[in-house]
Amino acid sequence: MRGAVDAVLFDAGGVLVLPDPAVLAPALHPYGGTAEVARHERAHYGAMAAKARARDAEDTWASYDLAYVRLVGVPSHDEAEAAFVLGRTRHAHLWRAPVAGARDGLAALHAAGVPIGVVSNASGQIASVLARVGICQVGAGSGVPVRVVVDSHDVGVAKPDPAIFRPALGALRGIAPGRIAYVGDSVSTDVAAARAAGMVPVLVDPYDDWPELDVVRISGLADLVALLCG
Repeated sequence: MRGAVDAVLFDAGGVLVLPDPAVLAPALHPYGGTAEVARHERAHYGAMAAKARARDAEDTWASYDLAYVRLVGVPSHDEAEAAFVLGRTRHAHLWRAPVAGARDGLAALHAAGVPIGVVSNASGQIASVLARVGICQVGAGSGVPVRVVVDSHDVGVAKPDPAIFRPALGALRGIAPGRIAYVGDSVSTDVAAARAAGMVPVLVDPYDDWPELDVVRISGLADLVALLCG
């Protein structure tokens, strides 16, 4: 990818932040779910793969919830109720647990002069959450400065519709879509939207859930920094 990309846009969920296991683990504990943070992190990516393979709509999370509770150790006789509880517990503002290495990756790209921004399907909260946990913000702050943060709720269009990228492309004026990478964790949403927009899709796939997929796959942002700046 080095020399082929001039700017990078990022999804938030699964790339910069995850659903907070400090909240989800106690909710699932009565059903046998583990409190181990690493298991909850793995569960998210496995659940996103299940969601995509089920071809669920972006706002349909049944396959995700079922896969998630299974991956954190809920036994089969309790998984339906546990999945229901997960669906009722997980909400937009819980996507706040920083992904390990995400801030450092953004900082490295910023230091290298790579224009960066965020484009996320969210509920009007993602700019606030990312700034609050010190990952990134537009302008000065405790996180890494980015060109733009686009929230689907605010712009009225959501991935996989490529129209969501229009405000970000405006903030990256002068850089052609084909020279912009979009980094996400969903095949059906992020990879599809990036391809429809003529951008370069990059899939965060830290557990090798998609070995068959013909797309650039990374374990985390450190891999992306190495590809672009190493």
